[in-house]
Amino acid sequence: MDHYRIVGTNGSGYSRKVRAILRYRRLPHVWELRTDRNIDEFARVRPLLMPILQYPEDGSMHIDSTPIAYALEERHPNRRSIVPPDPVHAFLSHLIEDMGDEWLTKPLFHYRWSFDRDIRYASFWIADDFHPDRTGEERSAAAREFAERQIARLPVVGCTPGNAPLIEESYRHVIALLDTHVSAFSYLFGSRPALGDFGLFGQLATLASDPTPMAIMRNEAQRTESWVRTLDDASGIEGEWLDPGEELPDATVQMVRYCGDLYLPFLEGNARAARAGHPEFTIELLGRPYSQSVFGYQVKCLEELRRRYQALDEAGRRRVDALLGQTAGRNVLRRAAA
Repeated sequence: MDHYRIVGTNGSGYSRKVRAILRYRRLPHVWELRTDRNIDEFARVRPLLMPILQYPEDGSMHIDSTPIAYALEERHPNRRSIVPPDPVHAFLSHLIEDMGDEWLTKPLFHYRWSFDRDIRYASFWIADDFHPDRTGEERSAAAREFAERQIARLPVVGCTPGNAPLIEESYRHVIALLDTHVSAFSYLFGSRPALGDFGLFGQLATLASDPTPMAIMRNEAQRTESWVRTLDDASGIEGEWLDPGEELPDATVQMVRYCGDLYLPFLEGNARAARAGHPEFTIELLGRPYSQSVFGYQVKCLEELRRRYQALDEAGRRRVDALLGQTAGRNVLRRAAA
């Protein structure tokens, strides 16, 4: 095999994210749906997360979109990197990507499995992808089974009626910020996409497909939809990074501060509950109560963000602090895990 093989699902934001990165970086690859025809091939992959990236030289299989993205950076350092050369911009890009991966999944899950038309659309879409040979009642049964399983998980990931106003508000805020941004700057850290762009893209690409969030995006932030559509295959994009001394676009600064107001406090609330051995936690985010089950993976996300922040030199940390401003996230990054 002389190319990467990416196995994923069209309904997965992480699959769309990794595929878009491969396309932008012009890394030879083939895209393959995970279906009931090939599922046995991945029996030893644990946990079985989408996408799976298979390396060309040895056939080894790799999961988790963020480690995949950084592994590709190490493997192809001179092939259109998505990590800005300025360490501060690289840190901020990672922060925004993390927020896309771990928070924007909530609007995706909320809209997809809370409204009848979205449930019907997504369940049949996913059933058709995974069971391409099923028709009639077998197809309907597969869609129904998948929908029931996902709907049962809504409270686990925080998609409850009580959290819905904050989740919907966060979706509208993110797409509005991008809508103001894409007319003046193509991407968050210059005229070429960074990892942070792809982190937002993955979830927004799927949100732009489901009926309810698609309608919201088209009515309230149509330029954001155009940005998402273009980033799906940016292999023809040429561009430059912003210099460290240049001002970041206001939308990028506001996205960073939104991470400071919402995402970093969310991660700390989760980590605090995990350390205390609590199965759930409740905190206040942007003046609203928010509750959900504790996630161990998101504890690791906060640890990694703190590690990357501490790895910056003193001047770099001051620049990050200044961009975070008076948000709660500024102190979240400074605090030790204990």
